[in-house]
Amino acid sequence: MSPICSAKGCRADAVWVLAWNNPKIHTPERRKTWLACEEHREHLAQFLGVRGFLKDVVTLKDWEAAQG
Repeated sequence: MSPICSAKGCRADAVWVLAWNNPKIHTPERRKTWLACEEHREHLAQFLGVRGFLKDVVTLKDWEAAQG
C-alpha cells in the first residue's frame, strides 16, 4: 500500500514529504512529517510555514533514500 497524502479527506498517493517541528515542544533536531500529493503540497506547506514550523520539503523518493 502506497503512502497517502496527509490533507484531510485526501486519499491520493503521497509524492512529497514536508518535514517540520514545533519549537515550543520539539527539540531543534526533531522532525515530524506530513505527506502530500501534488495538489496539496503548497497548501500544507503554507499552513506549516505561516506558523514557522516548516523545515524542508523533499520528494518522498529522496526522503526514503536518505532514511536508508
